[in-house]
Amino acid sequence: MDCVREGKKNAPTPRGVYGATLRSGRPVVTLTLIGICAVSWILQLVTDGSWTERWAFAPFIAQHEPWRFLTTAFLHSTNPLHILFNMYALWIMGQFLEPLLGRARFLALFVLTALAGSVGVLLLAGGPRHQAWYTAAIGASGAVFGLFGAAIPVLRQRGMQATQMVGLIVVNFALGFFIANVAWQAHLGGMIAGLALGAAFAYAPRERRALVGWGASALLLVLLVVLSVLKYASV
Repeated sequence: MDCVREGKKNAPTPRGVYGATLRSGRPVVTLTLIGICAVSWILQLVTDGSWTERWAFAPFIAQHEPWRFLTTAFLHSTNPLHILFNMYALWIMGQFLEPLLGRARFLALFVLTALAGSVGVLLLAGGPRHQAWYTAAIGASGAVFGLFGAAIPVLRQRGMQATQMVGLIVVNFALGFFIANVAWQAHLGGMIAGLALGAAFAYAPRERRALVGWGASALLLVLLVVLSVLKYASV
């Protein structure tokens, strides 16, 4: 028995194609993110908008309250279709990407593309003379489009067809120009960041996965901060 225990202890941890620890069961990070969004949405409803005002992103206020770049991703409009669509998309993409990338990298992907969505809104908002500067942009759509974007290099690296994913992105991105109150700027920012980070995760050399993956994540975070600082300095 001691030999068996020792053998199990010294056995290598099973890894997936991108080095993620192989786990059984449901995608924990994905479910946690969905749960946070659901609780936050309920708080939005029961607080008569004060919860939304406290955490929503708008360019004019985020310079002094930078946490709003991220917290806005956990807010949604009172129309249940908004949160239902985003959570369904998060569930579908999370089931695909979280087991492949691992919990840590998947969480980093969600957070960084959510931030990139807010930065996209900031960069394209014009300035204090424009209404967009004072308009709140809420929702997980930036992160969802980031997951869509990351899936493309992952699919291609694995030799799988990415045409349907590209079509899904194009259709949903186009809807932002025809449906009122949709922040297509967040979709664009999240998608670009997702494509870049997904490529770094998917194409990192086997022996340097950690270095390339986390290095790319850190570089993206720095880039988002620099772009935001430069934007605020220019208005």
